[in-house]
Amino acid sequence: MDASSLDYELPEDLIAQHPCAQRDESRLLVLDRAKGTMTIDVFRNLPRHLRRGDCIVANDTKVIRARLHGTKPTGGRVEIFLLHETQPAQWSALVRPSARIAPGTRVRIIEGIEVTVGDVLPEGRRAVRFDRSDVLRVLEEAGEVPLPPYIHRDRPEDEDTTRYQTVYAKSPGAVAAPTAGLHFTREVFDALRAKGVHSAYLTLHVGYGTFRPILAERLEEHRVEPEDFEFPQQTADTLNRVRGEGGRIVAIGTTSTRVLETRYRDGAFMPGTGLADLYIHPPYTFRAVDVLQTNFHLPRSSLLALVCAFAGTDFVLDAYRLAVKECFRFYSYGDAMLIL
Repeated sequence: MDASSLDYELPEDLIAQHPCAQRDESRLLVLDRAKGTMTIDVFRNLPRHLRRGDCIVANDTKVIRARLHGTKPTGGRVEIFLLHETQPAQWSALVRPSARIAPGTRVRIIEGIEVTVGDVLPEGRRAVRFDRSDVLRVLEEAGEVPLPPYIHRDRPEDEDTTRYQTVYAKSPGAVAAPTAGLHFTREVFDALRAKGVHSAYLTLHVGYGTFRPILAERLEEHRVEPEDFEFPQQTADTLNRVRGEGGRIVAIGTTSTRVLETRYRDGAFMPGTGLADLYIHPPYTFRAVDVLQTNFHLPRSSLLALVCAFAGTDFVLDAYRLAVKECFRFYSYGDAMLIL
């Protein structure tokens, strides 16, 4: 399949730069694959579109404050964007300006916190080492929320601290939010429980590769970056019971979808941990996921490829055109789609 099949026209002003006033006030475009219909609703009404006995599965990863600003001994400014922990106190990172920073350079972040920039790694990344082992505490003290590159602000604002995080975030490790979950509120969860819809959780630490476009001419030539995941025994047991009782598995986002499809084997969900590198694109037969709730994604992205595999490329791109016509808000802080 040609990667250009995932292109679509999007006016710049539809890329959401801020979250809407209330999480569950986001708009919701509901696609019914069986009927071939599209309906516009509001996210707080999500429970109306699900059935008693269904189970939503959400990614409880927590976004870390992965962007750091510091200075070299010469006084030059340095930005360090942490990507992945390779061993305790050591990370791979994007460092700017990388070409001007020799291996071994110590960068002062704030008083008492320094980072040593090490060797050049593949894809222009650098090894960095902290002089303290409590890196997450350092990030809480000195780091910034790592907003996506299409949100054009010099620095994050106060609201980003909470709004670029799901209300159920628990496991620190992501450098990008699982954005499908940003619309959920406690009130939505209450309404789901009242409807008889179950909830379960898994963890996938979303990496910077989620923003990486498909550069290959053919979709199948692309590769996604592996990301750490944990699929608990309790979640596997819940989903196996739901499936056994005839309920549907409702994946909240493409990150949850990839873990669910990875851990479904021989007709059952299997617990486990590891690296998720499953790249889902048309054609793909889904076995684990029955319903998908997701945001609107970038053209030529692996995320859009997954959605097209789930609902059909023509149907999905028709929905995107409708969303543009109706001035839906796109990307991380944008509106949502539910595919039945």
